[in-house]
Amino acid sequence: MSRIGRAPIPVPAGVEVKIDETNHITVKGPKGSMERKLAPQMTVELKDGAIHVSRPNDSKENRSLHGLTRTLVANMVHGVHDGFAKTLEVNGVGYRASKEGKKLVLNIGYSHPVEVEETEGITIEVPNANTVVIHGIDKQRVGQFAADIRAKRPPEPYKGKGIKYSDEVVRRKEGKTGSK
Repeated sequence: MSRIGRAPIPVPAGVEVKIDETNHITVKGPKGSMERKLAPQMTVELKDGAIHVSRPNDSKENRSLHGLTRTLVANMVHGVHDGFAKTLEVNGVGYRASKEGKKLVLNIGYSHPVEVEETEGITIEVPNANTVVIHGIDKQRVGQFAADIRAKRPPEPYKGKGIKYSDEVVRRKEGKTGSK
């Protein structure tokens, strides 16, 4: 049995969960509301202040869907209650980030500033010129938006210049040595 799928998902105070018979789940909380259609073969039920996910049998497909379904629901509950955040660091001489209205403006070594528009459900915060924090209730959208920003100038291994995640470690390479 899946150890992840077996774990119950506690529903914190202030979060409302609705599950209909077609496995369509709606989660509402202080940060917002999310809904998702889950796999029809999984059984999702709310009892004793926790959400339980079970599977009909031990076929390979159902075993893989069991943990996935539980994790998707847990991320929805966590997102509407606490939200998700990704922190990016902008490293390099003259590289900086700023926010103008709902746009993130990046000066990252190109001949022009790179502008990224906030999308629905995503908020951008720039606490200082070298840090960008992306907030949202949907873990997948927050991660994808952060990956899109990072792709504008990924970190390079020689000087470490570029945009990287705050917890990312860039393996540095030694430069070429001159001939003697």
